[in-house]
Amino acid sequence: MTLHKTPLHKTCRELGGRMVEFAGWELPIQFSSLIDEHNSVRRNAGIFDISHMGAFFIQGINPKDALQNLVPSDLHRIGHGEACYTVLLNEAGGIIDDLIIYDLESQEDNLERILIVINASCIDSDLAWLKKHLITKKLEISNAKRNQILIAVQGPKAEHHLNKVLDKPLINIPKFGNKELEIKINDKSSSMFIARTGYTGEDGFEILLDEETGKELWCQLIKNGVQPCGLGARDTLRLEAAMPLYGNDINQNTTPFEAGLGWLVHLEEPSDFIGKNALILQNQQGIHQKLVAIKLDEKAIPRKGYPIMLHDKFIGQITSGSWSPTLNQGIALAYLPVEAAKEGTKIWVKIREKLHPATIVKKPFYRRVS
Repeated sequence: MTLHKTPLHKTCRELGGRMVEFAGWELPIQFSSLIDEHNSVRRNAGIFDISHMGAFFIQGINPKDALQNLVPSDLHRIGHGEACYTVLLNEAGGIIDDLIIYDLESQEDNLERILIVINASCIDSDLAWLKKHLITKKLEISNAKRNQILIAVQGPKAEHHLNKVLDKPLINIPKFGNKELEIKINDKSSSMFIARTGYTGEDGFEILLDEETGKELWCQLIKNGVQPCGLGARDTLRLEAAMPLYGNDINQNTTPFEAGLGWLVHLEEPSDFIGKNALILQNQQGIHQKLVAIKLDEKAIPRKGYPIMLHDKFIGQITSGSWSPTLNQGIALAYLPVEAAKEGTKIWVKIREKLHPATIVKKPFYRRVS
């Protein structure tokens, strides 16, 4: 199979990126070491090539009203220049994908515009789903990534480094805020979309801009001390923040209530959405499984698929697991029966035929202190 390559593929290889296959793309898993890259994001700033992710503009008359039928979150709680994290659902309330919806400023034609960013593994299926349900809504869906680069700059000093390179104050962009800016790098002017969002548990920004300027911004940030980071650090960072990975921790057979994403579901709103009836019923009857956070009590690394035992009985398996560089211990996420999913419960994780003691803890494992 021929793998897709992002516009930064060659640049990543030249920086020593070790490339792997991910969702049909060839992407760097690391540049230096996973722990160095992870710690750079926690202490300073790191930069990620996320151009493999899907990004689509939805433009026309009342695009939020149309999208409201596809997500359980009240989209009218956000205005121009704001964004929200939410999920697409099937009729059973299962999660088709998780995504961020950005409400953009209207252009000269006064048509409203929405930008959505989705997972790379779901691009084709999400696009088909959107077209199926928005086809009669007089909306245009277009690829926002055409000749564009999508990068993430994450870490407590992300704003500092971007201010220095862009010569633009970003302090007025709030968390989950977004702006479209005119920038100049090395005497080259360009427009840029920037949002204060990310997938690491740190402050940071996600940026969409043209290929030439994007490559220059990438190089300038690294030159000024920002660490290039790969998929390995991206995974350990998001796991410490207990952010779910689609295909591992959430999928079409898991609902927002089971995944601990009930805060996304606004059943009290009068608007209807696909999966609402199923979620109303589940809200009334309760859930049978719950996504929990687990810490290993001794030095061991839990991995996806490892069995979890309680009183010599199999009760579930790891959905995501790794060594936490910040906590210096093994951490994991897993679905467990609700009766066993209480914080403080002692369980066992089976690793290579040996049982390792572990404890269910409160999510997230790591929370940034402002």
